[in-house]
Amino acid sequence: MLDVVVVGGGPTGLMLACELRLHGVGVVVLERLGERGGESRGRGLHARSVEIMDQRGLLERFLAVSEKFQVGGLFGGVMTTWPDSLDTAHPYGLATPQAVTERLLEERALELGAVIRRGCEVTGLGQDADGVSVELGDGTRLRSRYLVGCDGGRSTVRKALGVGFPGEPATVETLIGDLELAAEPAEVAAVVERVRRTELRFGVAPDVDGRPGVARVIVPAAGVAEDRATPPTLDEFKERLRAVAGTDFGAHTPHWLSRFGDATRQAERYRAGRVLLAGDAAHIHPPTGGQGLNLGVQDAFNLGWKLAAEVAGWAPEGLLDSYHTERHPVGARVLTNTRAQMTLLGSEPGPTALRELFARLMEVEEVNRYVTGMITAVDVRYDLGDGDHALVGRRLRDVRLSGERRLYTLMHGGRGLLLDRTGGRLSVDGWADRVDHVADADAELDAPAVLLRPDGHVAWVGGDQGELAAALTRWWGTPVRGSAAG
Repeated sequence: MLDVVVVGGGPTGLMLACELRLHGVGVVVLERLGERGGESRGRGLHARSVEIMDQRGLLERFLAVSEKFQVGGLFGGVMTTWPDSLDTAHPYGLATPQAVTERLLEERALELGAVIRRGCEVTGLGQDADGVSVELGDGTRLRSRYLVGCDGGRSTVRKALGVGFPGEPATVETLIGDLELAAEPAEVAAVVERVRRTELRFGVAPDVDGRPGVARVIVPAAGVAEDRATPPTLDEFKERLRAVAGTDFGAHTPHWLSRFGDATRQAERYRAGRVLLAGDAAHIHPPTGGQGLNLGVQDAFNLGWKLAAEVAGWAPEGLLDSYHTERHPVGARVLTNTRAQMTLLGSEPGPTALRELFARLMEVEEVNRYVTGMITAVDVRYDLGDGDHALVGRRLRDVRLSGERRLYTLMHGGRGLLLDRTGGRLSVDGWADRVDHVADADAELDAPAVLLRPDGHVAWVGGDQGELAAALTRWWGTPVRGSAAG
């Protein structure tokens, strides 16, 4: 029997495979497509995802193929300068095409020993008290202890589970595609500047993903298609360009055409027995603010160590259920802010006036910091119900340690970590097989000690050994006799 089957080989599924393999969990990723797609729906990593890649030693790989950007707010077409007071040592995003993100995560997953099977379509599944049975399109079956559906908004896994997916259907639709344009760049730029004065759901990005002569074009559709899985034709795309912009730019040779709506839906449960949901399988929303890919990667980062603990047998009661408890509210907040952004993007007088007001509000540092923190997810705080310290439930920034060290370089293995400034009063004896102890009186930290979960969120703050032991037991289970700190 396999340990875990991950259905879906996009960024969410691949990130989850990496996290599970760090803990020695056997992972098979089943991907319906025969080869990795070339289109890039997700266009980059926000600051929290940048932190995650640094915490796992992957950031240098992303920096080598990405460009940094700083846009404060990035909310409903309103952009401003990056806020000075955002709590992160990585105050930037990375312009990384989704195809590149998938390539880098797939390479890492394979390095760690994950098995990736392409051309494998899941057609059904069933579960019992001991495991999950998976049916594939070619008639074969697999059996695993757990299964995670990372298979997108039309998730076969979610539908097979019968998990509800309530929300609002699409009311508007947008066409998107990568095409070649015959029009001169200056003409295209002038048209875009004119049209975007009133229609922010229109845009042209030249030389997209470093491909000379290929432009990423978005334009409002005439209505909502009955089947959004069917891509628009080139003729349909050109017709909408003429209707909205007055010209089709001589568009030809489409490399990729698609459509998306403003539907917002969220799974009622992220866990049903031995099957869990992550990424778009758990939530769909408009792409405003570029949050979708990041939200899925962060789902995987929260889930990976918890599921690994369950497979290994040391997970305390309720740990795996905390995945839903923590991530469902985060997903709900993204759905809410994308609804608000779609309102701001409207071309009617009401939304236009609201956007003008919002732009002025974004000039206030506190508002800019709040909105940027929300979009980049650096302000996520899980309700751990454990103490009043402001750090508890939040992820800790990459603080400086003595000897030119950094906190995130010590987290590459995906273990828990006690950062201790007490001078030797604290110990992780009994949990040292799961938690590292870093004693550093000079750490850039305004607290005696912090206990970090593998996902970088603070589980405990203090200086008392008894309180520390309680926190270790809550998150890492029963201590192991003879497991002493190194």
